[in-house]
Amino acid sequence: MRLGPGLLESVYERVLAYELEKRGLAVERQVPVPITYDDIRFEEGFRADLIVEKSVIVELKSVETMAPVHGKQLLTYRKLRDCRLGLLINFGAPLLKDGVKRIVNDF
Repeated sequence: MRLGPGLLESVYERVLAYELEKRGLAVERQVPVPITYDDIRFEEGFRADLIVEKSVIVELKSVETMAPVHGKQLLTYRKLRDCRLGLLINFGAPLLKDGVKRIVNDF
């Protein structure tokens, strides 16, 4: 991406969605990730930054250093949405390739 580090996550989200859509991929932004508690479904639980092709959750960050909680957040979203693949992308990393973490496994 040509923007470089230092912008808000919302800017990277919009531009990444645009780039993926330009390549013919279906992209949803700010998708609700509901939670169920005592058999009650709460829609306002969480929001996934992007869901690509209804199968990949993409969580975006723009931080200097990733924290373990960022990966845990993505794992939770994946489980709640029943997606096996997730990408955690930190646009705050000096090189974008160093800020990408692929998370895949069976639940």
